Amino acid sequence: MDGRLRNRILIFLVLAGLAAYALVRLSGRQPVAKISAVAPIRENLVSSISSNGKVEPIAPFVMRAQLDTFVTRVSAVEGQEVKKGQVLLELDVTDAAALLAEARSKLLRAQDDLRTAQAGGRADDAARAFGDLAKAQAERDRLQKIHDALVRLVAKQAATRDELAVNELALAKAEAEVTRLAGAKKEFGSDLSLSGGRAALQVEQARSEVAALEEKVRDGRIVAPDNGTLYSLPVKAGDYVKVGDLLAAMADLHKIRVRAFIDEPELGGLQPGEPVKITWDALPNRTWNGTTEVIPKQVVARNTRSVGELLCAVRNDKLELLPNTNVNVQINSRERNNVLSVPRGAVATEGARRFVYVVKNNELSVGQSKLEKREIQVGIADAASYEVLSGLAETDLVALPGDIELRDGMAVKVVNTDSAYVRGTR
Repeated sequence: MDGRLRNRILIFLVLAGLAAYALVRLSGRQPVAKISAVAPIRENLVSSISSNGKVEPIAPFVMRAQLDTFVTRVSAVEGQEVKKGQVLLELDVTDAAALLAEARSKLLRAQDDLRTAQAGGRADDAARAFGDLAKAQAERDRLQKIHDALVRLVAKQAATRDELAVNELALAKAEAEVTRLAGAKKEFGSDLSLSGGRAALQVEQARSEVAALEEKVRDGRIVAPDNGTLYSLPVKAGDYVKVGDLLAAMADLHKIRVRAFIDEPELGGLQPGEPVKITWDALPNRTWNGTTEVIPKQVVARNTRSVGELLCAVRNDKLELLPNTNVNVQINSRERNNVLSVPRGAVATEGARRFVYVVKNNELSVGQSKLEKREIQVGIADAASYEVLSGLAETDLVALPGDIELRDGMAVKVVNTDSAYVRGTR
């Protein structure tokens, strides 16, 4: 036999042996991973956010004490529906009323002083000032005439210089008196101007004091500012209250607000106008509907959580939800109908990427398959499933994780394809 032909036969036999060994390995004689797998299905998905929240009145009326005093009478009860103008409680304003009477008297005196200043002062004081100046001017003018006559007589030697000297001394004194009284008159006018300014200021101060005390006396009678529910009344007759203490709080509770505390990772999907369901553990069979209104603009620390405070408008027609109660909040933020979906457990994550392991038939072995790692694009998610936007078809079969770590190209054997079992619908 030709050597070249013999070598070819040997090579062929070696290759045949290797192929047979490979077929044996792939035929299932070696152990393979047994896995469960599911096919993507079409279903309706609702992406919801669940959290806790607190009930708040939308436009509350809060009434606080404006003076330190005692509560004399309480005319309403907490939880009562009240009408606008209805008396809720009364405070002891005896001291404030006495101070008000005194302040009103002070105001009258200040107003009288202002009118006097504006009229030019008291009549007797003004008449005295003007009369004294007129008398001094008349005396000065008389002495001036005598002085002029004496000067002519001395020139004619009909009068002595001693007489002239005496007259000049008297004239100088008269001039000085006129100057003094003119200054006094001017100072009197300046004092009137200053007195008018002081009197006007005192009137304004007295008016402000009277207005403040009148408000305190009025505030001794606490009335409902509008129709609504009196949801807080922490005082009773005989209690002593200080300025700023809460006396009563009321609001229209037919429409309330729920402040929901949403964890930071879930804030990105919130939009105004999304439906909200409210439940309260105290009434487990009741549900209240509302909508999201104000989306959080910041994240704040709340105990051990970082949350955004979402405001939701909620109807409370039967007035069952009470302010400051803690409630459960479910926000149906997004909904998709008839979308392709896979179980959440089948989707693995690498950074921002999502991928699954697709089961592919193994052409070299009957009853065995291999895995193909495939990236997919996902949309919304609920507690059980992800919406698949791209990367999978309804005819694909997706591996589910188990005790064995899945790998790309891994040989597997599918032992369960019951999607209803996997998704927990049984």
